[in-house]
Amino acid sequence: MLGHHLPVAGPAEQEIRRVAALAAERAPQADERRKLSQEVAHALCRAGFARHFVPRRHGGAGGSFGALLPALIDVGRGCASAGWCGLIVASSGRIGAYLPEPARHELWREGPDTPLATALAPAGTAVPADGGWRLSGTWDFVSAVDHAEWALLCTPLPGPDSAPEPHFCALPRQDYSIRDTWHTTGMRGTGSNTVVVRDALVPAHRTFPQRRLLTGTGPCAEGDGYDVPLLAAMPPLFAAPVLGAGYAALDAWTQLMRRKNTPGGPIWSSESAQATLVRAAAGLEAARSVLQDCCRTADARPAPNQAGALRNARGAAMAAELVLRTVDDLFRAGGTAAQTRSNPLQRVWRDVHAATQHNVLRFQWSSRQLAERVWENGEPVE
Repeated sequence: MLGHHLPVAGPAEQEIRRVAALAAERAPQADERRKLSQEVAHALCRAGFARHFVPRRHGGAGGSFGALLPALIDVGRGCASAGWCGLIVASSGRIGAYLPEPARHELWREGPDTPLATALAPAGTAVPADGGWRLSGTWDFVSAVDHAEWALLCTPLPGPDSAPEPHFCALPRQDYSIRDTWHTTGMRGTGSNTVVVRDALVPAHRTFPQRRLLTGTGPCAEGDGYDVPLLAAMPPLFAAPVLGAGYAALDAWTQLMRRKNTPGGPIWSSESAQATLVRAAAGLEAARSVLQDCCRTADARPAPNQAGALRNARGAAMAAELVLRTVDDLFRAGGTAAQTRSNPLQRVWRDVHAATQHNVLRFQWSSRQLAERVWENGEPVE
């Protein structure tokens, strides 16, 4: 039987409404310029996204997954890219909590609202140096990096008597450059550009093994939530801005239908339009219910085991797929008008297709582990 849950403190509701409204207003600009405006990026930090998972001993909220979920959905409804960047700065704060304490003090010396960005996939090379490592390489698709003050980059670090093991390395802004490479169809406002590092010295205390994040074991002992495995923690949060975009698609489609007429009367009076509305609302409600259940699992004490983590990854992928199907249905039902540049439905459609291509939201990310449990170990599907 599950015990207590994490504290529910999350970003302030009033600030969330403000940043969601601002993000919605600036969404076309973000799509055009391929990154968020400074105003939206700063508003995300003021609303509490950056500090949400920062340990309380460093001035952060030490918040829960369940409290962050609705905030990401609401901002994603205004602008999918802004919701995604809110997810990145929040989850990067959680990843930073696995660093040794001296590095954490450096990260949050100026306060817990310091924006961070993370490259999850290992890249680059490191060679031993006095007191640490000399790091070089490029890391692609680093969302929100233009507004970050630190980057957490994953790279293989060679051990003295073992094969290289992926580690996260924390680098301040002056130790890396940003290459403008984010030219995509959707999620253009995330500014997921390339980080370039040339022979930067990374002190040993600014590194930690990737396996600690994967398994939920780290040096940060204060509070709950840092012992949650990656598969249980990350996928539901990645799906949250996608769900917000789904609601934005429904908003745009209902506005479009309100303005359309046929010889027989308003188009919304047709059974076809009414069925589309109800089916879309039901699909989004189902996706939301799945994500809420995933967050309850992540917040429950004791932390979820491997089976619970796999269920969360599977649930997040299913929620993302439900949103994708719903948005596709709405886009097709919108006709030619939905494809015009001035209609937000086309931007949301592009964003949802781009976001759901992320590995974290694909069934393949966790399918092998589940298949092994079912077919090799003979465990029942739960």
